[in-house]
Amino acid sequence: MYTEIYMVRHAHSVFSLENEETRELSEKGWQDAGRITEILFDEEIDVIYSSSYVRALQTVAGLAKALHKEVILDSRFRERDLAARDHRFENPTEAMIHVFNHTTFKFPGGESNQEVQDRGIAGLKDIFNNHKGQKVAIGIHGNIMTCTMNYFDPKYNFEFWQKTTKPDIYRLTLNDMFKLVKCERLWKI
Repeated sequence: MYTEIYMVRHAHSVFSLENEETRELSEKGWQDAGRITEILFDEEIDVIYSSSYVRALQTVAGLAKALHKEVILDSRFRERDLAARDHRFENPTEAMIHVFNHTTFKFPGGESNQEVQDRGIAGLKDIFNNHKGQKVAIGIHGNIMTCTMNYFDPKYNFEFWQKTTKPDIYRLTLNDMFKLVKCERLWKI
């Protein structure tokens, strides 16, 4: 018996640290969220979870409505805090490379990749244990998605994260031992 997890990276929103939790989708984000619904509608999704951040919830809300399902919010799938909100990086890309290459390092007020992965895996294991053999969509963010997928395979790293898009969809097929059997990208640009 396999459990299928659909990691749904949120659609485009206008970046702002000041309203990280409440930032909504942009016009393009809403259009792409409609495509997410079209792609996943026929996948026979049983359960839908989402990060508590608005943009992730909005990305899967149309799917939930189309399938007549509720979205279960789980703050463990929120985006990582790279550093305190008032911290400014001269080179954000170098900062991101550093945390991916040094998984236990964290900037002041931020989370390490290991902490982000632990948080994401704890949420994923709960979903796995509660919904074995089902298909579960998770509205999530790029960084935590990558760190969580890295638990299964180190190829999900900084380079992988850089190649993901907003939105994006990855179907993870897990066996009964919580091992990744297959990963397939469903979002086509």
